[in-house]
Amino acid sequence: MISRNRRSRSAAVGKPCRRKKRGTAFARLAVFSSAAAAGILVVALPVINGASSASYAAFSAAKASAMLSVGDVFPLSENQSIQSEQAADENITADKPMSGLSKDTQETRSALFTVDDSEMLSWGELEIPNSTDEERFVPDEKPDAGPKPYPESLESHDGTITSMTYGYMKGEAYVDLDIAGQVRNVTSVSNDRVLEESRLLPDFAIEKNSSSQNPQVLIMHTHATESYEPYERDFYDASFNSRTTDRSMNMVAVGDKIAEQLEAAGIGVIHDGTLHDYPSYNGSYDLSRETVQKYLEEYPSIKIVLDIHRDAIERESGERIAPVADIDGKNAAQVMIICGCDDGTMNMPNYMKNLRFACLLQRQMESDYPGLTRPVLFDYRKYNQDLTTGSILIEMGGHANSIEQAEYSGELVGKSLAKCLEELT
Repeated sequence: MISRNRRSRSAAVGKPCRRKKRGTAFARLAVFSSAAAAGILVVALPVINGASSASYAAFSAAKASAMLSVGDVFPLSENQSIQSEQAADENITADKPMSGLSKDTQETRSALFTVDDSEMLSWGELEIPNSTDEERFVPDEKPDAGPKPYPESLESHDGTITSMTYGYMKGEAYVDLDIAGQVRNVTSVSNDRVLEESRLLPDFAIEKNSSSQNPQVLIMHTHATESYEPYERDFYDASFNSRTTDRSMNMVAVGDKIAEQLEAAGIGVIHDGTLHDYPSYNGSYDLSRETVQKYLEEYPSIKIVLDIHRDAIERESGERIAPVADIDGKNAAQVMIICGCDDGTMNMPNYMKNLRFACLLQRQMESDYPGLTRPVLFDYRKYNQDLTTGSILIEMGGHANSIEQAEYSGELVGKSLAKCLEELT
């Protein structure tokens, strides 16, 4: 495995990925919006260090990145297997507190809400998905912010975290893949066409036991500083805004876990730890595009590009949701693939080939670890997915998940990815 950091958007170039405790104090405003069917706008404003310009900057940067239908909440006593049966009978979906948590860390109160396509949305993403510009300019940001260490203590009980499993989805927009997994189709492409494409293999072949000079997979992070809770718990400290330059506590740590599994399977991989979103979200997709293009030029053997992010799920009340799945007796952060579709303005002629790869991985992950995935989001997004026919974005849990849950999911995703790539050798 090759692990590199091309830039940190300040002065730190070429620093290795470290695993030290550090911390952050960067504020953001989470804007949750629906790009498809009827929904609601949910706004949650964490503590912003007293800076009004920072709040405006965070608001400008926070855009939608994923969608998920949410419905009734199942009581703790009900078996998880009932979810799909009731969903089929009543056209609802399940949003259920996890019984695997201890009583001290469970949120057992009723959490009924009927939002139809607007709960799974990330910070720092695109609001208008058919734009070729992935981000808006964020004014009044400091040009040299310095490092954002992970806080040494985050024990203030400022809000509630509820762990939930997002199960089988029912509705016209959902496509059931063969064997396992679903696609959430919010495009004009017919569901029949999506299913047809899902049955085709990607148009690239993978070379196993490839050398470091012949990598097959590139893992990178447009928003590398996205971070997690320090441990699994039922509260959050609002002084921490879930962003850090500490690579042991942000998306780089999760990418490391995926890369380790690919390397163990004999698949050549490069993991780039560049902090494209630091010190500013401005131009992070432009910068990550440059990074990917440089690697593709240097290593034309690369077939797959994984942009690894995390979600941010927060209700209007300020309650944060940690999407989890019990995998072999251990909580993993649920994952969601985002695959872009071209509306005719985005110069993505091969987007269906990306969809084939997304469905292949989705099917494998859900077969290996039932409940690990949320449906693939197939939407009018670009996210630099025009650069290869194996480019996808993966949301690894959300800001309310613990770093341990996210790293565990990274391990599981890496194992499933290695398996499905066997079909392409």
